[in-house]
Amino acid sequence: MDAEELLEKYAAGERKFHSANLRGVDLKGADLTQIELHKANLNGADLSEATLTKANLWQTGLSRASLRCSNFMWVQGESINLSWADLSNSDLSYANLKAANLTGADLTGANFTQVKLIGVNFQGANLHKAILRGVSLEKSNLSGINLAEADLVGVFLEQANLRNTCLKGANLERACLSDANLMMANFDEANLKKANLTGANIYGATFKDADLTGAIMPDGEVYKPIASEVEIGKQETSLEKVISMTRKVINTDNAPAPVGPYNQAIAASGQFLFIAGQIAIDPRLGDVVYTDDVKKQTEQVLANLEAILTAAGATFEDVVKTTVFLADMNDFAAVNAIYAKYFPEDTAPARACVQVSRLPKDVLVEIDAIAVISG
Repeated sequence: MDAEELLEKYAAGERKFHSANLRGVDLKGADLTQIELHKANLNGADLSEATLTKANLWQTGLSRASLRCSNFMWVQGESINLSWADLSNSDLSYANLKAANLTGADLTGANFTQVKLIGVNFQGANLHKAILRGVSLEKSNLSGINLAEADLVGVFLEQANLRNTCLKGANLERACLSDANLMMANFDEANLKKANLTGANIYGATFKDADLTGAIMPDGEVYKPIASEVEIGKQETSLEKVISMTRKVINTDNAPAPVGPYNQAIAASGQFLFIAGQIAIDPRLGDVVYTDDVKKQTEQVLANLEAILTAAGATFEDVVKTTVFLADMNDFAAVNAIYAKYFPEDTAPARACVQVSRLPKDVLVEIDAIAVISG
């Protein structure tokens, strides 16, 4: 079906175009209010400036479609595919986008007011200057996406993953970020007035020129700006202390410098996770693998450690101390080379390495770990 045929039938009163093949059609500026296009193929179509108010787009394919400045108000778009679509400056308010695929979509300036976004995939999406007032994004994965200057007033982001997310200049007034992962996030110049950050992991996050008036910090204390420069300095010091409360690398010139992928010490607070020594047992086989290859055994050991960390809601970056046990210290260089892939030198945990007379099941290497996780 081409655009002309669709528009003729729509003008004649037809509204149901279920499973229609409309790939790449030009419907720019078309008024398609209340049209039913569920399971239709509109991949690559041009719907910029189109009106789709109250349309049924359930499971519709709109991958790489142009929807710039379109009207999506009240759309029923559950499980819709909008991957890599251009939705810049579109109005999606009150739409149902449950389980939608927004991977790589351009959502610059889009209006998501009161949109249902449960289970939405935002990986690689651009939400610069997007409006998400009052939206619930509990437990959502927003890691690494661009939310600079976004309007997030009152947004619910409890337990959300915002690791490495850019929130520079965003308006997060009264937002709930409790127990969220905010590691390495950028909150510079953001408005965080009365935001709730209770239990959030803000290790490595930046808050330069952010307004935290009345915000509840991760330790439960309310941030209060104070007038005098001396007191402001104390307040900033207090904030730095809270930010670094989870994990901080300690290095001093008064002790020997690290000579590998480890640091002198890690200062940490939170929930401690003590991981038992892991050896090269493949859990699928229940037995030791790579009996004569120390490098491959090390890979298996680290895979086992990663599985345990993941089960606890942690990563290698949360590890603060390891102990490496070797059957032969001559294997140190080989083990160290594999270990370094998982622990970059600048953030690596403290470490001890020892040779022992024998290891369980006569393996070549065993590693245990201590991690600190928030909440």
